[in-house]
Amino acid sequence: MSSILLVTSSPRGTESLSTKIASEFVDKLVAKNPGSSVTHRDLGQDPIAHLDTVTTAAIRKPADARSAEEAAAAQRSDQLVAELLAADTVVLASGLINFNIYSTLKSWIDNIARAGVTFSYTADGPVGLVTGKKVYIVLASGGVYSDGPAAPLNHATPYLKTVLGFLGMKDVEIIHVEGTAFGPDAAEKAIAAAQERTGQLALAA
Repeated sequence: MSSILLVTSSPRGTESLSTKIASEFVDKLVAKNPGSSVTHRDLGQDPIAHLDTVTTAAIRKPADARSAEEAAAAQRSDQLVAELLAADTVVLASGLINFNIYSTLKSWIDNIARAGVTFSYTADGPVGLVTGKKVYIVLASGGVYSDGPAAPLNHATPYLKTVLGFLGMKDVEIIHVEGTAFGPDAAEKAIAAAQERTGQLALAA
């Protein structure tokens, strides 16, 4: 039985294509592996607060060294880390906004990137501790940023691959839903292409 963590980040609700494609993909993965458990962290509807002074201090300390205020502040971060570590498969979804990911997803990353928990510093450099997971990223955009002249403006893909790899998650697939701003026909083709891609990936999982 597989454990799947779905993290969506769009504030657009049912209009979000990244959420739509990612959710459909998870359904396909479950259909391929019946009995799989799914945890859905919807950052668009339930955003995680950005790190503040108390939380930053709290997540840098062992649990038994935290004050009562710090313990309360660290509770959400601890929960997010536990969800990530429990998952075999991680599906992340974001729109490409201002050439990068939604700030809600960035806040999730800031909460799960923790020294001594999800990565460690060693004499040979940092080592990721979140290993053995398959990660899929659904990235939706009005323009085309996977290749072509606008590709250098896509900072989401290299950033996500870098930070996930730093944490130990190096097996990453990108699913693009792009060119949706070029009219209804282009949007339909983009959705169909993404759905075909997720169908192939689900069969291969």
